[in-house]
Amino acid sequence: MPITRRAALAAALALPGLARAQADYPSRPVTLIAAGAAGGPTDTITRILADNMGRHMGQPVVVESIGGSVVGPERVARSRPDGYTLLVNNIGMAASATLFRKLPYDVTGSFAPLGLVSDAAMTIISRPGFPAQDLRGLMAWLTTEGEGLNLATAGLGSAANLCGLLVQQAAGARATVVVFRGTAPAIAELMAGRIDLLCDQATNTIPYIRDNRVQAWGVSSAARLAGLPEVPTTAEAGFPGVAMSTWHGLYAPAGTPEPVQERISAALRATLKEEKLRQRYAELLTDIPSEERQTIAFHRRFLPEEVARWRPILQAAGAYAD
Repeated sequence: MPITRRAALAAALALPGLARAQADYPSRPVTLIAAGAAGGPTDTITRILADNMGRHMGQPVVVESIGGSVVGPERVARSRPDGYTLLVNNIGMAASATLFRKLPYDVTGSFAPLGLVSDAAMTIISRPGFPAQDLRGLMAWLTTEGEGLNLATAGLGSAANLCGLLVQQAAGARATVVVFRGTAPAIAELMAGRIDLLCDQATNTIPYIRDNRVQAWGVSSAARLAGLPEVPTTAEAGFPGVAMSTWHGLYAPAGTPEPVQERISAALRATLKEEKLRQRYAELLTDIPSEERQTIAFHRRFLPEEVARWRPILQAAGAYAD
């Protein structure tokens, strides 16, 4: 029998089994790969999601944290597209399409976007005693001093890195960028006065801002944060271009059957209505995405738009990971 006929017959015979598998999904635990180090923001968001999502999936949802910006996504991209291995990744996923000249997957082609999971504002903070009165004054210092000021980042392609690029772009100057392995050591150096500036998630910076161990100058959200009502938005302060959120999204491997995608997306949307999850997000100054942003349709449009948004900014900065 010719190979094409044999393949067609095999596919036809497999269809009833495939249909049953989709109808029974999920029939065993689902693994959520967190594309971030254990204890970091992505790991935290993933575990909050998993704790609540299992009830709506009807099966346990198990978290596996895989550090590094490439390893976790690669694992999911190479996984069987059956809905049992999913990915939670952040805004760095969009940046990686430009940062890495060669990736073992296609950012916009190797994954099935299932909906956004969270949105977190960024905070522009400085060492204690930084000689400015407000964000406009801080930007003036950066414009004048340029490389004389140190700007921390939590790694190439991180949210802190992307926000730092927006800050430098708004000031029309380049600071001396100091790369740390994560936010914790960057904030430690900031508090010690050895680093001047950092732009990072409110989730990470809020304890230090509240204890006056660092100075806060602006938040990148459209409205002031309930947990930091005294800190103006960047738009209020005259810098609307410094606007972004550190979003997290949920993904399956490309080729995952549409009914399975819809089943996972429905569970995600139900999970994001859970009061327990909402309370945890509020504690972390993290927002629930709007209902539109939680949908598959929005996420499919959004990811390539984010890739396109960050590409010229990263290219102008000459930022490449290889």
